Amino acid sequence: MTLLEIKDLTLSVNSTPILNGLSLEIWEGYVHAVVGPNGAGKSTLANVIMGLPEYRNHGGDILFEGRSIKQLNVDERARLGITLGWQEPARFEGLKVSKFILASARKKDLAEVDRVLELVGLEPERYRNRAVDRTLSGGERKRIELASILAMKPRLVLLDEPDSGVDIEAIEKIFAAIDYLKSEGATVLLITHSPKVLEKADHAFLICNGFLVDKGEKDKILDYFSGKCLPCPHKNVPDLKAEAKTGGKNG
Repeated sequence: MTLLEIKDLTLSVNSTPILNGLSLEIWEGYVHAVVGPNGAGKSTLANVIMGLPEYRNHGGDILFEGRSIKQLNVDERARLGITLGWQEPARFEGLKVSKFILASARKKDLAEVDRVLELVGLEPERYRNRAVDRTLSGGERKRIELASILAMKPRLVLLDEPDSGVDIEAIEKIFAAIDYLKSEGATVLLITHSPKVLEKADHAFLICNGFLVDKGEKDKILDYFSGKCLPCPHKNVPDLKAEAKTGGKNG
């Protein structure tokens, strides 16, 4: 069943087109990935789906379970079960990890805090009373943010560059949490330009310059990272530095 449908989505920032008639269907219970080079519009798409204020002035429509959510704000979308994990998680000076997790948790008890911390590989005794601030590494903050998402029990999870700024141990715990979300019936949308993250997906979309270039099972889209330039209906200027890092090419 289609949980989320993106219909002819368009968005421009400072007169520059970012999304260009993008249409996608996100099936319930699957792990999907949106892949493409830097500047392709991947993070913008996640922000539009979440309904962030600066991304509300778009064309097209977004349907959640067949209902338009275009006019709903962030809080209203969150109440439907949609949540976003940021590429760079926020810091909250003075706010304890336990209170951060409990703020959006369905079960408001410390046992739930401990449970989700363990799921992301963080020892509750070491972390529940830590502050969500600069004393935590980027990987620790990502895992704590993911723990808070697990406690929410969301319907749709958007994860923007989940491997950004984290070490090997952290990314393995993040991958395990993605598996757990799927096992619990959640739908996950990974925003990435990493072939390793793409491997976690069941299905993927390749976008470039805000256009949908290709879609299909992950093995089909992995060709993008092997240096094969997939056919595109438009011209674009690749980010050469990013391409050198990923080994992929713009379509």
